[in-house]
Amino acid sequence: MSTRSEDGPRERILATATRLFAERGYDATSTRAIGDAVGLNIATVAYHVGAKPELYREVMRRAHLAQREVVTEAVRRLHACGPSAEETRAALLAFVDAYLSFCLSHPEVPALWMRRWLAEGSDLSDIETEFAGPLVAEVATTVQQVLARAGIGAGVDVEMLVFTIVWTSHSFGQAGVIDPAGRRLGPLDLPVLERFRRHLHTVVNGVLDQHP
Repeated sequence: MSTRSEDGPRERILATATRLFAERGYDATSTRAIGDAVGLNIATVAYHVGAKPELYREVMRRAHLAQREVVTEAVRRLHACGPSAEETRAALLAFVDAYLSFCLSHPEVPALWMRRWLAEGSDLSDIETEFAGPLVAEVATTVQQVLARAGIGAGVDVEMLVFTIVWTSHSFGQAGVIDPAGRRLGPLDLPVLERFRRHLHTVVNGVLDQHP
């Protein structure tokens, strides 16, 4: 039998809680449901991860760390881009692609945050203050700096541009689009994914073009 920590009760509880919180939301997921899914009683779950708020906070912390790792590297590359307008635009679109790829490869993270957008776990509002807010501010600051360096986008509401990238990437990854026949098409449909990616690039370029 493996003794690796990722096979232990705590990691199994956290993995299951992540899945259930993403699928059902905080309010509709009980500690008992998590324990039942893992095959443990409530007391054992509490012993390893604490009460439901503590468990949820740890799930969101881990989601944030995964998100932050990708975003930090993408921000580093954005900051290191050449100073011309063309290089800056290309680097910003590369940032968009990196974030979209993260959302598609880690669908549980956008799902967790989208649940919070619907006021799930509203009694734990400091999660945004601790995790989401600082990360958005970091990205917005870097985007503002590279746009100013390139002499473009002087009037762009950078924070709203960052939110637009986040909202659309999360939503497409989770819900896809509906075609004229009423079929839901998502990121597994590669032509639809490429169409969405091109559209997101067009949106970003359009915002910059309005504020040369």
